[in-house]
Amino acid sequence: MRLLLDTCTFLWYCIDSQQLSMRAREFIASPENELFLSSVSSWEISVKCNLKRLDLPEPPESYIPNIRNAHQIKSLSLDEEATLYLSKLPDYHKDPFDRMLVCQSIVSGMQIVTPDRAISQYPIKTLW
Repeated sequence: MRLLLDTCTFLWYCIDSQQLSMRAREFIASPENELFLSSVSSWEISVKCNLKRLDLPEPPESYIPNIRNAHQIKSLSLDEEATLYLSKLPDYHKDPFDRMLVCQSIVSGMQIVTPDRAISQYPIKTLW
């Protein structure tokens, strides 16, 4: 199964946070699943770090690829098809980063691993 990690899911998994559900942890840890982190999440993390709303042990430009590679999580680029899908997306969620993750999930046929209930209103598979 191809899994797209929500930004918080990625961060919680990488620090082994108790906020990550047991079910999500099992799916992420399963070698049968292919894991992805969107460049949109990297962008979100960088923005939050610059605004001092997120503290990482090292700068995002090194932390994100290092920790992603250490956990065998692939990078998912934002492509034109996903950005253009945004015009078809109902306005259930107001966060622009999460809306793009939904578009990427739909276009790429991935499930999103997220605790965000607003995301589950879209025609995608989520798990938590």
